[in-house]
Amino acid sequence: MAILTDIRDKFARNPILRFLGKCLSSKVVLFAIFFFVVFFSTITTISPEKYELDVGQKSPVDFKAPRDLEDRIATERLTKKAIESVEPRERIDPTIQIDIKKRIERFFGNVYEVRENQDLTYEEKIVQLREINELNLNDEEILLVLNASDKELKSAESYIYEIVLQVMSTGIKAEELEKERGNITNYFMGLKEFSQDMRLLGINIVNSSIQPNRFLDVETTQEKRDEAVKNVEKVIIRRGSTIIGAGDVITQDKLQLLKDAGLVKEDGKKDLSLYFGVGLFVAIVEILLVAYIYVFNRSLLQSTSKMYLLLLIFLSIYLISKTLYGISSYMVPVATTAMLLSILIDARLAIVVNLVMSIFITVMTGNNIDFMISSLVGGTVGAFCMTHTHQRTNIFLSGLAVSLCNGIIILGMGLIDKAELSTLAMGSMIGALNGIFCAILTIGSLPLWETAFDILTPFKLLELSNPNHPVLKKLLFEAPGTYHHSIIVGNLSEAAADAVGANGLFARVSAYYHDIGKLKRPYFFKENQLTNENPHEKLSASLSTLIITSHVKDGIDIARSHKIPREIIDIIEQHHGTTLVKYFYHKALNDDDNEIEIEESSYRYEGVRPQTKEAAIVMLADSVEAAVRSMSEHSSEKIKNLIYKIIEDKLKDQQLDECDLTLKDIDKIAHAFRTVLMGIFHERIEYPDLNPKPAEATQ
Repeated sequence: MAILTDIRDKFARNPILRFLGKCLSSKVVLFAIFFFVVFFSTITTISPEKYELDVGQKSPVDFKAPRDLEDRIATERLTKKAIESVEPRERIDPTIQIDIKKRIERFFGNVYEVRENQDLTYEEKIVQLREINELNLNDEEILLVLNASDKELKSAESYIYEIVLQVMSTGIKAEELEKERGNITNYFMGLKEFSQDMRLLGINIVNSSIQPNRFLDVETTQEKRDEAVKNVEKVIIRRGSTIIGAGDVITQDKLQLLKDAGLVKEDGKKDLSLYFGVGLFVAIVEILLVAYIYVFNRSLLQSTSKMYLLLLIFLSIYLISKTLYGISSYMVPVATTAMLLSILIDARLAIVVNLVMSIFITVMTGNNIDFMISSLVGGTVGAFCMTHTHQRTNIFLSGLAVSLCNGIIILGMGLIDKAELSTLAMGSMIGALNGIFCAILTIGSLPLWETAFDILTPFKLLELSNPNHPVLKKLLFEAPGTYHHSIIVGNLSEAAADAVGANGLFARVSAYYHDIGKLKRPYFFKENQLTNENPHEKLSASLSTLIITSHVKDGIDIARSHKIPREIIDIIEQHHGTTLVKYFYHKALNDDDNEIEIEESSYRYEGVRPQTKEAAIVMLADSVEAAVRSMSEHSSEKIKNLIYKIIEDKLKDQQLDECDLTLKDIDKIAHAFRTVLMGIFHERIEYPDLNPKPAEATQ
């Protein structure tokens, strides 16, 4: 107990362990919610309504098979009939016939030997024949054998062999033995060439010698029966077929079918196989989805809010789909999930989630393959169309694309299944309406997801770029120089971001807001000073530095008060990094009145170095715009040299060490900056003076 208490105390004191435990527990809760909602929703849909039924009762409703069912009683009947139709297989034991023949041959051989032995008296021959009597002959028959002529005896022996061979070759069953003995008796009695006594001797020898040699071949018979059973086709009641109509009397066969279909209430009996099967199915699909996220979208697992966003969107559309499926399978708005996730998180993840939802709903609604194909295609098209979408009207166009694909897929599947024309037309129309419905649902719910989970979408960025936004409008009127500076920085940032594959729209909008902190003291910044009076001339270098650097913190405060998204606030915080305020640092170094030692760290921004490509681009664009604007001559070569000098200074100052820009990216950024700046500062022709000539000159 003490050990457990010690471990718990260490866990509570360690902030890293507390954080990991909190994240892990939140993920477990999230996965558990997903599993149980999908599990119980599927169970309640798949599991049919149960009735109290008994043999002889009239069926209260039409019962249809919820799935393909085996009529086990009918199948058992067919199986029994197939077994009965198999004739028993028999086998003949050849060793029995051989033994019988050898015994008879041995007997006659001994008889001939005794008869020919001249050293024996007649009485001794009789005694010796009695001793070697393997055929159990009586005394009269022994005397007959001893006294018969050689010709008659050999002829009788030959007939005995022939009859034994004929009878034993065809095989004798035990129950046929008496019948065969009768046939043998009749046969011998018909032989007129022998005396009565010799005929009786032949009958006795053959009938006492023959034995059953044909038996039931159990193994072969069983093999034939098993083969017959395998060839029996199970009696299947197809899904949707009527098991029993309303008002029909329930027989034992029908009751068993209804029980197999899970339509009969049975006390204390739960359909454990259904519960276990659905549980396994939901668990394995969820595990595969989580595995995909872990491998390809691992950063998503670090964002609890986005994970809950994914969960809520999935479950919301899943439950809506469950309701709408009762109207028509083609009304289910599966594509809405793909469209929303493509906008809010990632298009590839949206396609995978669309696949998962299509599988779940297909199973939940009876394995409708036509629905699954249309939902997979429609959702994938919706996800594709939502990539790089910057206008809300594009969502409606994406919905029309989904409608077109739905209509084509439904039509194609209908033609394959040879459906009726009216059914095809209705299905295609509903599929087309489904795409429009998905677009409406996406447009209507998107602001809710953006606001509730603070997601920065392209649509949100476009709203923030509107000049009528309160912050930008205030910046225009109170700090016009900063406003125009931000607009140019935005253009530079967007061009550079597009050149290196970063988010150009995000970079541009972030640049619009990067200097909003200057609103607090606009006239302390050169671009907003309308006169030649500079307030910094009356301030110490350290105080001026404090005012200049504080615009980052002020910008963060202003952004938070106006609910600017966190991603843009990060750009505001990082756009100066930890750079040195060189002008006032050198002013402090050259100030003879300073008696204290000047520390460079006191003249640096206390921000965060750029962590992303977009933040680094805004930092470079900010410095480049300010430097180029202060140039007296804006030639192409001088602008190029200045851009590379500023970038080199940032690299040497280690400001770009924490972002993932490459040297190749930096070269592309410099080229993009130069192209935009040359468009702004291009050479213009000097227009001639258009003063009219004096009137006298025209006379």
